[in-house]
Amino acid sequence: MILSRALADLDHPAVVAAEARAGSWRRGHDLMSQPHAPIFLAVILAFLVVLAVSTSRSAGLVAALWAAGGVAVTAWLRAGKGKAYDAAYAALIATGFAGGNLLAGNSPDLAFMFTIGNMIEVVLAVVLIRRFLPDLNIATVPGAAKFLILAAVIPPLPAALFASGMLYLMNGQDFLSTLQTWWFGHALGIAVFAPFGLAVTKRHFARLARPWHVAEAVVLLGGLAALVTVLFTQAVAPVQFIIVPLLLVIAVRLRIVGVTAGILITAIISISATLHGHGPMTALTGAGLTGQVMLAQLFTAATGLPMLLVAAMLEERDLFAARAAADKQKAEKASAGKSRLLANVAHEIKSPIGGIIGIGDLWSSGQLGPVTPTQGEMAGMLVKTARQIETLTHDLLDVARAESGAVQMDLRPVDVAGVVEDVRRTVALQKDAEGLALTAERDDDDLVALADSIRLSQVIGNLVTNAVKYGASGGMVMLRTRRVGRNIRVEVIDKGPGLSPDKQAQLFEPFNRLGLERSTIEGHGIGLTLAKRLTELQGGEIGVISAPGEGATFWIELPAA
Repeated sequence: MILSRALADLDHPAVVAAEARAGSWRRGHDLMSQPHAPIFLAVILAFLVVLAVSTSRSAGLVAALWAAGGVAVTAWLRAGKGKAYDAAYAALIATGFAGGNLLAGNSPDLAFMFTIGNMIEVVLAVVLIRRFLPDLNIATVPGAAKFLILAAVIPPLPAALFASGMLYLMNGQDFLSTLQTWWFGHALGIAVFAPFGLAVTKRHFARLARPWHVAEAVVLLGGLAALVTVLFTQAVAPVQFIIVPLLLVIAVRLRIVGVTAGILITAIISISATLHGHGPMTALTGAGLTGQVMLAQLFTAATGLPMLLVAAMLEERDLFAARAAADKQKAEKASAGKSRLLANVAHEIKSPIGGIIGIGDLWSSGQLGPVTPTQGEMAGMLVKTARQIETLTHDLLDVARAESGAVQMDLRPVDVAGVVEDVRRTVALQKDAEGLALTAERDDDDLVALADSIRLSQVIGNLVTNAVKYGASGGMVMLRTRRVGRNIRVEVIDKGPGLSPDKQAQLFEPFNRLGLERSTIEGHGIGLTLAKRLTELQGGEIGVISAPGEGATFWIELPAA
């Protein structure tokens, strides 16, 4: 309970905000104004040291699970940066270590030596994490892996070398055995306790406000505690691997906080039981207590730490999904704003353009007075340009409606081949189609699709008009209607210059004329965008098959009725 309070105080927004906006003196002032957090930390560390030393002394070992190191690293990392903070926390952490050793009955020289060894690993862990993982984010696979290596694997090694050497010189203890137990116990302590302290955030506390999440966490973690207790107090067969599926469920359901709590529970119960002569590890009598404890440590690391990476991977996936959802929402808002802008612009243009067309018609027909040939030509050009703008406004309105979902589709059985023939006849009368072989063919008489006949005619007309404009150099445009599986497919085939893969990728982008903006071919680059959206609103698909120099085949497919 005290630990939770201390860690919560260390992560208090006031402390973090002060650290971000003030200098070293200001940080020291804030620290002295709220001294209870580091004092609580020193008390907690002293208690954990007494507990670990007492347990290990009864077993004749160096501590097999050094929780104090993990707690110290977590508290120091979450406390903030600055000379005042670092000096205060280093002093109080050292005080906690030294006080705990003295209270546990160690001699002053041993207490002093152990304190130096503990401070070596804590300081090194803090320095490495601040240097290479400054955001303290272990909710990603790279972050979790970095933390385990930089905080749990590397820092305890020099401390273990120092302590093992000193114990050998002072008491004649076996160097390698002490080195192994210290390194494993302290590395495991940091790997087990520190991730839990760093993983707990305000977001996770907010989740605990939901009763269902609390109940789920209690059931899963309580079940894990019960299972590990049974395995390490009652069972003697080596079946402890059965906790792996439960840890996996905890990783999936409770993510990083749940799995770190699960690893913590597993480590405490399994190592404590082994130290007291219980559990499957004790069956290995030839390994001795040191070997049995090492196996319990390896068991905790082998079962728990991979699950930490699994949970980190799931947290990373959640983050990517949240970012994707936010980006999608942002894009939808931007698209809606663009659609409103297009609709407003189109509406604003329609009225004056209608007036210009009316005046141009009156002028060219002579109703406003005598017209010279030059004036008649100018009036005709005026009307033609105005009608192009009018067509553009209609297309803009259609695009805006289509993107906002405001286009109403009247889906009914439609004779697709009949619509294709009507479009062919209409386009054949256009000036651009003069001298062009514009043909239509079908492979069946019963080519009925579920579609909106007006919108289908608009889509096919757009594709055929484009083929006439851009593929007329091939001398022919063919319209083919056929059945493909359960769909009706319409193909518009030309023998023009074709399209490169790069241009095909940009084909349905709005206002993209693929580099033909300055060509003599009229257009505004939204026809295919509109065709694609209208096809999709009818439950169909649209695409193109083309290669440079081989013409192009634009196709649409609609579900057969």
